[in-house]
Amino acid sequence: MRYMPTLYTHSDSNKRKTWLLLSVFFMSIILIGYVFSYAMESSAILYFAVIFSVVSSFISYWWSDKIVLKMSNAKLIKFEENKELYRIVENLCITAGLPTPRIYIIQDSAPNAFATGRDPEHAVVAVTSGLLEKLDRSELEGVIAHELSHIGNRDILLATLVTVLVGVVVLLADFFRRWTFFGSHRRRSDSKGGGQLQLIMLILAIVLSILAPIFAYLMQFAISRKREFAADADGALLTRYPEGLAMALEKISADPEPLEAANRATAHLYISSPFKKHTPYPSQEGNKKKGFFARAMMTHPPMEERVAALRGMDVKK
Repeated sequence: MRYMPTLYTHSDSNKRKTWLLLSVFFMSIILIGYVFSYAMESSAILYFAVIFSVVSSFISYWWSDKIVLKMSNAKLIKFEENKELYRIVENLCITAGLPTPRIYIIQDSAPNAFATGRDPEHAVVAVTSGLLEKLDRSELEGVIAHELSHIGNRDILLATLVTVLVGVVVLLADFFRRWTFFGSHRRRSDSKGGGQLQLIMLILAIVLSILAPIFAYLMQFAISRKREFAADADGALLTRYPEGLAMALEKISADPEPLEAANRATAHLYISSPFKKHTPYPSQEGNKKKGFFARAMMTHPPMEERVAALRGMDVKK
């Protein structure tokens, strides 16, 4: 595979996607809120949906990095505490033309890393202690370059907004289902039926409450997988050594230890899935073809595909 675009050519594209995502997000929330409010005969549901989505977006934009770091038990480190790691990050930032992000360490033996923050000036790179112990310098450089590519490409803000979208949709759907089971039947029996349109809207709301969270998760996973391929390619261009990142991904994937600090809300941020439900690459089972639904529910692309893409890259000018 020959990767032709220059470094961070995805940045402008991700900025456009961010605004598009915001537009689709608010329109979706308004639509879902309208259907639910009509079915529940309460306009307050629509107002709640819009206000909650705006407040959630505001909070996630300004404080998402702090929330994620707190959830991950990450600790800020200074230059004196790990000079080698700081020099690797600073040198790659100079090459990439990025400001040096704050560096955090998660005390966990499972090797992994992620980047977060609203923009390059307020970015964070977090690595686990297991990553520092189990990777050599070239492999560590590959991982850091991958995370800096997320920062340069503005992936970190896009990932945060997607997480907010999914959370709001799931919350609304869950609220409506609870109302359907516990609050709607008595009201419906006391009324005259509400007419044919009312019945149609109720059925539509029930369908939306089931399908909307599924589609939201599928969109989140699809965006996450595409981000990883792009960051792999840009990270390899940054170090000019794709093999370093390829070997790092193999080691991370083959490590049997799950990351204790990770959860479903933050899993897509990591360079590799922090959960170890599947047989690690490169086992025979891990190389089997996965079905469409199984692939659609993955937060990361199959590791063998990422490694093959890196080893097929031509980074020579």
